[in-house]
Amino acid sequence: MENSKKKKSEIEKAGEDLFSFAIDREDIKWLITHLPEEADIKRVTVEYELQILKIIGTGWSISYYLENSSQKNQLLEFYWKAVYEFSKSISTTTELMTGHNIDYFQILKDRLNMYVDVMAKKPGVQEPCVAIGPEFARVCGNVDDIFTFMTGSKMFTTTIGRVNEYIAQHVVLRDI
Repeated sequence: MENSKKKKSEIEKAGEDLFSFAIDREDIKWLITHLPEEADIKRVTVEYELQILKIIGTGWSISYYLENSSQKNQLLEFYWKAVYEFSKSISTTTELMTGHNIDYFQILKDRLNMYVDVMAKKPGVQEPCVAIGPEFARVCGNVDDIFTFMTGSKMFTTTIGRVNEYIAQHVVLRDI
C-alpha cells in the first residue's frame, strides 16, 4: 500500500513537472527573439502557436515515450487535467479582456488532432518535426516561410527531447 501511494505521488509530481515545463515561456521567448527579421510572418501569431505546440507536444511525447508503460494513462490524466484547468483560466481571462468567448482547451485538442493527422499522412518520415514544421508555418499564416517552418520544428524537437530526457531520469515512469 505504501509503495503504491509513493508511486502515485511520484506520478502526480511528474504530471505537475511536465505541465510546468509545457507552460514555461522562456524557450518561446528565445525562439521569438531569434526569429530572423526577414521572416514573413506575424510574430504574435508565431508566439501564440509556439505555446500551443509546446503544450500539445509535451502531451504527445508522454504518450509516445511511455507507449508500453503501465504508468502512461495515469500520467496523461494528471497532465491533461492540469492543462484543462489552465485552459479554463485562459478562456475566462480572454473573455473578460476581449468580450469574445473562446475555448482554449478545444483549440489545443483541435491542434493536437491536426498535427497527429499530418504525421499520420507522412508515415515514411522518420522525424516528426519534418511533418510538423510546414504545418506549423501554415497555421501561422505562411506555409512558405522557412524561418517559421524551422521555428516550429525547433520547438517540437526541443519539447520532445526534453520530455524524453525527463522520463528517462524518472525510473518510476518506466516499466523496468
